[in-house]
Amino acid sequence: MIIILYLSIALIAIAFTILVIYVSKTLNALQGTLTNVASTLSALEKQMEGITSETTQLLHKTNNLAEDIQQKSEKLNSVVDSVKDIGTTIQQLNQSVKNVTTSVATNLEQNQDKVNQIAQWSNAAIELWSRWKQKKESKQVGE
Repeated sequence: MIIILYLSIALIAIAFTILVIYVSKTLNALQGTLTNVASTLSALEKQMEGITSETTQLLHKTNNLAEDIQQKSEKLNSVVDSVKDIGTTIQQLNQSVKNVTTSVATNLEQNQDKVNQIAQWSNAAIELWSRWKQKKESKQVGE
């Protein structure tokens, strides 16, 4: 029975040795993997520093651009206000011209008889002047 006990202990020792060898190989492989991960993280950290500085520069440029757009937008607002004022002025001028035109048309309709009389008197005056001019010319030719 003691032999079985020694054999069992020897078997346990061999099994433990095999277990230790496999655990050692696994830990060595894990150590290589962790070394690769550490170097990858180091390279990633350097890249992130570059990205961070570029992002900061981009943010500053974006802020400057936003300020420039804001200033130009304010200037454009003043131009739009000026154009709006010009439009209002033109609209008022159009309304004034319309009112004057309406007033003249109304007065013309009300004074149509007087206008016709003035036209007749003007035609008569022009005809008299033409006759007088013809007589004057005929007298000068006859002399």
